[in-house]
Amino acid sequence: MAHLDYFFATVSPFTYLAGKRLEEIAQSHGATVTYKPLDILALFARTGGTPPQERHPSRQEYRLQELARRARKAGLPINLRPTIFPVNPAPSSYAVIAAQKVGGGDIGELVHTILRAYWAEDRNIAEDEVIRACLERAGFDPGLADSGLLAGAEEYARNLEEAVARGVFGVPFYITDEDQRFWGHDRLEDLDLHLAGKL
Repeated sequence: MAHLDYFFATVSPFTYLAGKRLEEIAQSHGATVTYKPLDILALFARTGGTPPQERHPSRQEYRLQELARRARKAGLPINLRPTIFPVNPAPSSYAVIAAQKVGGGDIGELVHTILRAYWAEDRNIAEDEVIRACLERAGFDPGLADSGLLAGAEEYARNLEEAVARGVFGVPFYITDEDQRFWGHDRLEDLDLHLAGKL
């Protein structure tokens, strides 16, 4: 059975624009997925990236245009200027880590629900109330927002170290069993073809 390690950030608009296509692709190939949320700003600092708000204005303007086009193409609503930007991704990431360990709900739905809350609903995903609502919507115990914070923080830090060691430099980033790497929501078609043995 194929397996995918999925490195992502709960504050990444491009991760949001991936929607649930990863889960659909994995299901169609009988592949399992391990979700590895990480601190994207720390990843940028470690791998030569620049945070969006520090990029040249021309790059910032293009990013907004591209996000708007990609959202229309994906059929997803998007708020290009969240009220809180950047938001602290750690609390929502800890919730994903805790939910994955406990199980019982739909982890892909949880990730997408958190991303949608931030990028479409303009909600503060660092707030416990918002995280609890996302957990509940995805079939998890909302109390996970209050438990396992230390373990979540430790795994969150390990995910960053693992990502750097394995060549991850942006999100979303997908790595197969045989170390084939796919960066970006716009490479999901290539991932699908690879899992089918066609690429």
